[in-house]
Amino acid sequence: MNNSNILQAAGMFFIPFLVVVVSILIGQYWGLYNLRKSADIKHEQVGSVVGAVFALLAFMLAFTFQIAANRYDTRKELLLDEVTNIRTTYLRAGLLPEPFRSDTRELLVEYVELRIILASDFSKINTMRSRSQQILDRLWSFTETLAEQDRSSEVYAMYTGSVNDLVDNYNQRITMTLEYRIPAVVLWILIIMTVISMITLGYQLGISGKGSFKINMLLAVVFALVMFLILALDHPEKGMAKLNQKPMLTLQKQLRGQ
Repeated sequence: MNNSNILQAAGMFFIPFLVVVVSILIGQYWGLYNLRKSADIKHEQVGSVVGAVFALLAFMLAFTFQIAANRYDTRKELLLDEVTNIRTTYLRAGLLPEPFRSDTRELLVEYVELRIILASDFSKINTMRSRSQQILDRLWSFTETLAEQDRSSEVYAMYTGSVNDLVDNYNQRITMTLEYRIPAVVLWILIIMTVISMITLGYQLGISGKGSFKINMLLAVVFALVMFLILALDHPEKGMAKLNQKPMLTLQKQLRGQ
């Protein structure tokens, strides 16, 4: 990870951490203030409210985590699909006449190398997108030329289908990586619910006189870790929850060996 990603990763942990700590402290001071004004506070009612609010917060955390985890799994599936599509296109190119056979295979080798470079350095995304689009456009131009030569050829049709699958897979991976995130409204609601939950907990600790700095820190760390995991899964390009690139690396070795 570069320095920018390290700073962002730190923010993904410490911002939720501070939200929890500050909210609990506000609740505790509020509880202590009310306790001084009136000793007649119904602790049972406050405990019921805290339990209900934390149950809703747990549901919201589970819901948000499920969104991030599902999209992470989808990205993994798209990676495996892309490896399969590249391999299929490479093999079917062997049925084509020259120069289409050699040109297709050279372009696919470069295409795989671009994917591997991007996995290790996401800052090159713009260069990768531009060159990948050029490669796909070039491959599609081959299908158009071959179709003009013989529209009834089954071999050409198979090759066209493989290239089409490759284009579809590229568009899906780019969209899933750069555009599909946890909706902002979900994150804002989660933050608001967290603040309310921690304030009510702090209030309960304040009126009971059982507040503990260590417990507050422990709760803040646990919550921050959960939020960090959710955000890391939602932003794999930051380098904290990278997809395993072994299938693509294996494919690279196979293509170079042929």
